[in-house]
Amino acid sequence: MATTITVKNLPDDIYERLKEAAKANQRSINSEVIVCLKKNLLSAKVSPQERIDRARQLRKSLKAGDFNLSEIAKGIDSDRL
Repeated sequence: MATTITVKNLPDDIYERLKEAAKANQRSINSEVIVCLKKNLLSAKVSPQERIDRARQLRKSLKAGDFNLSEIAKGIDSDRL
């Protein structure tokens, strides 16, 4: 069963971003709202073990030469990381 809701006092900047996203995804604003709600409210729960496994996969995919230790240190020192 579908339900109708009304959103009051939606800030203009949020509405504009919603409108842009709907246009980019070739959806109506209503459909875009539903997609956003589904994505944020019904997203799959990920177990801690699944997160650890994914982190390990990502770590394995990185090459040692992809990182410059002095750049990392500069980032840490400048509070950007």
